[in-house]
Amino acid sequence: MSARSIPAQSVSRRPLAGLVHTLRLGWAGLRRDLRAADVRALFLALVLAVAATTMIGFFLDRIGSALERQSGQLLGGDLVLVQGNPFDTEILDTLEDAGMTTARQVNTVSMAGFNDQFQLASLKGVAPAYPLYGSFQVDFGEGAETTTRLPERHTLWVEPRLGTALGLSLGDSLTLGDESFRVSGWILEEPDQDVGLASFNPRVMINLPDLEHSGLIAPGARLTWRLLAAGPPEAVSSLDDQLETWQDRGIRVIDVRKDSPRIGRALERSQQYLSLSGLAAVLLAGVAVAMATRRYVERHLDTAALMRCFGASQQQLARIFAAQLAMLALTAAAAGAVLGLVGQWALLKLLVQFLPLELPPPGVLPLLLGMLTAVAILIGFAGPTLLRLKQVSALKVLRRELAPLPAAAWVIIACASLMFGALLWLYSGDPVLSAGLLVGGLITLVVLWVVAQGMLSLLLWGARLLPQHWRMGSRQLARRRQSSIGQILAFAVTFALMALIALVRTDLIDDWQSKLPADAPNQFAINIQPSQRDGFISALDNITESRSAVYPLVRGRLVEINDVTARDAVPEEARNDGNLRREINLTWADTMPDNNTITEGTWFADGDERAGQAATPSEPVGVSVAESMAQDLSLGIGDRLTFDIGGREVTAEITSLRQVDWESFQPNFFVIFPPGVLERFSHSFITAFHLPTDEQQALGPLVQQYPSVSLLDIDAILQQVRDLLSQVSRAVELVLLFVLLAGVAVLYAALTASRPARAHEWALLRVFGAGDKRLVRTQLAEFGWLGFASGLLGAMLAEGVSALLYGVWLDLDVRVHLSVWLLMPLGGALLIGAIGYLLSTPLRRQAPMESLRLLGEG
Repeated sequence: MSARSIPAQSVSRRPLAGLVHTLRLGWAGLRRDLRAADVRALFLALVLAVAATTMIGFFLDRIGSALERQSGQLLGGDLVLVQGNPFDTEILDTLEDAGMTTARQVNTVSMAGFNDQFQLASLKGVAPAYPLYGSFQVDFGEGAETTTRLPERHTLWVEPRLGTALGLSLGDSLTLGDESFRVSGWILEEPDQDVGLASFNPRVMINLPDLEHSGLIAPGARLTWRLLAAGPPEAVSSLDDQLETWQDRGIRVIDVRKDSPRIGRALERSQQYLSLSGLAAVLLAGVAVAMATRRYVERHLDTAALMRCFGASQQQLARIFAAQLAMLALTAAAAGAVLGLVGQWALLKLLVQFLPLELPPPGVLPLLLGMLTAVAILIGFAGPTLLRLKQVSALKVLRRELAPLPAAAWVIIACASLMFGALLWLYSGDPVLSAGLLVGGLITLVVLWVVAQGMLSLLLWGARLLPQHWRMGSRQLARRRQSSIGQILAFAVTFALMALIALVRTDLIDDWQSKLPADAPNQFAINIQPSQRDGFISALDNITESRSAVYPLVRGRLVEINDVTARDAVPEEARNDGNLRREINLTWADTMPDNNTITEGTWFADGDERAGQAATPSEPVGVSVAESMAQDLSLGIGDRLTFDIGGREVTAEITSLRQVDWESFQPNFFVIFPPGVLERFSHSFITAFHLPTDEQQALGPLVQQYPSVSLLDIDAILQQVRDLLSQVSRAVELVLLFVLLAGVAVLYAALTASRPARAHEWALLRVFGAGDKRLVRTQLAEFGWLGFASGLLGAMLAEGVSALLYGVWLDLDVRVHLSVWLLMPLGGALLIGAIGYLLSTPLRRQAPMESLRLLGEG
């Protein structure tokens, strides 16, 4: 910005006219400055920060708006009651008397068969009045059609992926249990659709009476009954006392007023990862802004001094440069928002299969937050440095040494930390988490800074043994030590984050599978009825030699602990534990399962005279409880547990605690009774077995002979988990791409800040006879060393964090990843070397005299 653009009468303008004049001056200066490398670096960093935050903001805003608008539809009603048994008429009458409309629904899993092919499917049996909210999208053969009617009797609707898996066409007969039903439609969308692991199995929707006639609703079958209710808010409020009573009876109550619809744990966690990853891009962009601002200020000191000579006050200087940077921030925010819109579209493409809801258009709030982020970065990371322009003296025009002192490093770090902490709080909504991340990040930064200092010193020492251009490249890094360390840290953190995602994604599944013996069960057979037990097991033994024991399965709900309602008897933090909210699997056995170990007490068959007796409140029977359940609910030896099984209560006393190997893929149980207690209740049987992949065609005749028995393919479930982790991690990697680009912005800003000194060095080298080839080799060596050091530090960080995650959180074996130590330093050297080479192209093309002139200006 030149001094000629400041009219003499500007001091006396009225406030509004003065504001307009200031904006005009700022805009004129910005247009000229856009040709400067430091302003381009500022602009790039701000665009990337806004793009990362708006991309995630638009995505989460659309999900939040959809959940708010469609909460009733996603839940299925204003109230949803869930239990493992059919609902009593009394409950239906109570809801209807309160003015609620009700609809029944039952969910289960079963094998669906067509032409000797079988596929595990999720069945939804629905009764008249369903759906209470929303509608279906069904293709009856002439394209998608919106409807609220249910499948007709003796017909069903299936998801297209089930049709693809079995080769079905409309009009074909699909076998469920003992009956066959005609496929009359492809169901494309439905209300209250499951998400997460429950949605992995393709859906079949069937009329409830038809499902009852199929033989799949049998005693001991694993069923989930849902009672949906819709009504005005006052009707729902009038049931509050009754809802608490039902909860005490073990019925799970989902209330649209209190329980937000869930969109799957995987997607919920991915939102947190996306937000934190986006803030990593903001942090690196802030570092780039701080570096570029230094050069920006140094370039404008003479201009500011001239403006002071022509009568401009400190306040006027501050307003003019503030206006210029504010317009830069707004322009960057607009460009970043457009990029963010494109990015959120890509996120939706990756995660759309986990979103059972129609997303509205993006709102304006993420755009406003993006603008706020851009301004906050400028204030926090550039503010202390920009104050030098306000403090410049008019005498600097004559005496260059009178330039104001640069801001202290601790002032810049403190301002940046406070602003970044505020952004953390803004985006996470959790002040404790924000403070923890900020403090932990600062401590980690100090440690990494010390390590990077040592690495740079070691690099300088080791490079003495290498050819000349490698030595010169290392000296270039050492000459700008603080700037080099900042770049090393920026790229190291980025590389480490990307490596961690790849490591956790693969190691989590691979470690799980590596611990399994070769003959570990890969199939579960459930819903085996007592009348089928002997015949099914005999047929199963004909096709496999690796089978677990056969265990009876009884569904029961824990309702009392020591004669106190279960939810009131446990600590407050355990009141939403799954073992209290749903029915759990109970069994009986006279010997302890092989993969269980007694940790406290004695097995009830080792001297408990009550084993096998009828359980009564006065004479409870002894039971063995899983140690994990006891820890979660604060249970111990001698505690009395009362279970509701099919409307009848059974009281038991804990006589032993067991450590259970839940990863063994064997049937495991939280509670084991002695024989002679649960046999009088409806029950089914479960077993697990191993069958090699190339022999699984032998299951076809078995399923045909026993259609009501469901087979769970563990290999298929693991593959689905892999797919889920892959999609979510790709979404996070998309955000990390912005983090990497922000790292490139840091490199560009560092090159910009050091441009005058670099230009002078290269000009001198050329004057002393260095050719273009030597300069290119020196440049490649410098940036190659920078990338190598970043990759090496990133490998250290990735290994350290992965060891902490594996050993403390994920309970995996800590290991050394040799590929990380090899690929990250080499990959970093190639990547950063190439980027640095490209970004420094203009300097290589600059004439020596032009380079010396540039140094004089800096």
